[in-house]
Amino acid sequence: WRLCVGFLLLATAAFGATPRKPIDVPFGRNYIPTWAFDHIKYLNGGDEIQLSLDKSTGTGFQSKGSYLFGHFSMHIKLVPGDSAGTVTAFYLSSQNSEHDEIDFEFLGNRSGQPYILQTNVYTGGKGDKEQRIYLWFDPTREHHTYSVLWNLYQIIFFVDEVPIRVFKNSKDLGVRFPFNQPMKIYSSLWNADDWATRGGLEKTDWSKAPFMASYRGFHVDGCEASVEARFCNTQGKRWWDQKEFQDLDSYQWRRLQWVRSKYTIYNYCTDRARYPVVPVECKRDRDI
Repeated sequence: WRLCVGFLLLATAAFGATPRKPIDVPFGRNYIPTWAFDHIKYLNGGDEIQLSLDKSTGTGFQSKGSYLFGHFSMHIKLVPGDSAGTVTAFYLSSQNSEHDEIDFEFLGNRSGQPYILQTNVYTGGKGDKEQRIYLWFDPTREHHTYSVLWNLYQIIFFVDEVPIRVFKNSKDLGVRFPFNQPMKIYSSLWNADDWATRGGLEKTDWSKAPFMASYRGFHVDGCEASVEARFCNTQGKRWWDQKEFQDLDSYQWRRLQWVRSKYTIYNYCTDRARYPVVPVECKRDRDI
């Protein structure tokens, strides 16, 4: 019996685990507005907020704290109808010129066309690691959960607990990885009709304004640090630091492959025009 239990524990550690369920809290617990305060509307005592974009301005907010690793989650309902030219962003970013960044960007559409979710990872101020997918649901009808698990071993992007992307720590291969720059969490709704929809061919129809996106959840479970801190003093002591979060489990890998085979529309790893030689981190990420 003990042998079986021990084997199961080893198997769990070897094959990964599901992140803890996010804890929903009011907006003001973890976040503050950053610009165009009059374009943020508070609902249900601050449990939900709406961002609005019109021809004069968009708006955004940021976390109160800076974090070095953790699990960060948001329930978002995207701009409905004709949202061409708009971008709703949820991302982590450090504050210097050679910044690190972990991005969700939701690219608006003309009515009837699917939203595109673009993810990207910046290290040392350099990005160019875009992946784009269609979502398997209408993200404008209700709130869906978008989250990031970031530790010393990997960055995982989740949509409703389904992993849609993994970026492994490949420092040993000469690839930079975000590990020593604390990041704040940001979100914004803004006009980007010079590139967001069909490469800028579809412009924002301001007669449809205001455009509104809704947020709930505001979950933050991270190692809080000053902006200047270069290490996490709880490293190895938090749930997301443990061995079972060094990789996905077999079920999560199958889900990721399902997303890649059915919904991925662009992956820098397979773009031979931009990268004639396959980037080394892509082989480790099983991205090709």
